[in-house]
Amino acid sequence: MTDSNDGRPDNPGVITHPPFLYAGALAAGAALDWLIPLPVLAAGAGLVPGIALIVLALALAFWCFGLFRRAGTNVPTNRPVTAIVTDGPYRFSRNPIYVALTALSVGIALWVNSWWMLGLLLPTLVIMNVGVIDREERYLTAKFGDEYLAFKKRVRRWL
Repeated sequence: MTDSNDGRPDNPGVITHPPFLYAGALAAGAALDWLIPLPVLAAGAGLVPGIALIVLALALAFWCFGLFRRAGTNVPTNRPVTAIVTDGPYRFSRNPIYVALTALSVGIALWVNSWWMLGLLLPTLVIMNVGVIDREERYLTAKFGDEYLAFKKRVRRWL
């Protein structure tokens, strides 16, 4: 999809879909854990907290998807944004879906007891900030101007 004014794509131009980035880090962590196991906790100790984080992360993500649907805007980062969502968890974070993906990753890492997965989350967050969130914020500022800048000033990026 292109913007009719200048021919540029009407999307933020992120480096990849965020779920792919998180999934890639988890897969790399699983491979490293298979080669050189590095447990986080005593065997079985991460099961309950891991599953609890996974459930909470999925609930948060689906809540956000519903808010996007209700606002009539797109979730995928390669599609145009048509509205800024500012209610629900967006009152506290500009990126609650990314908070959910991060919590999901931590939950999986605890569940399977992998330091590798936790460790690879750090570069994932750096890539998210530079390759995804910074680009989204430039796009939203250009598209929505003062409306987005006011939201950005009022609400933190992560938590």
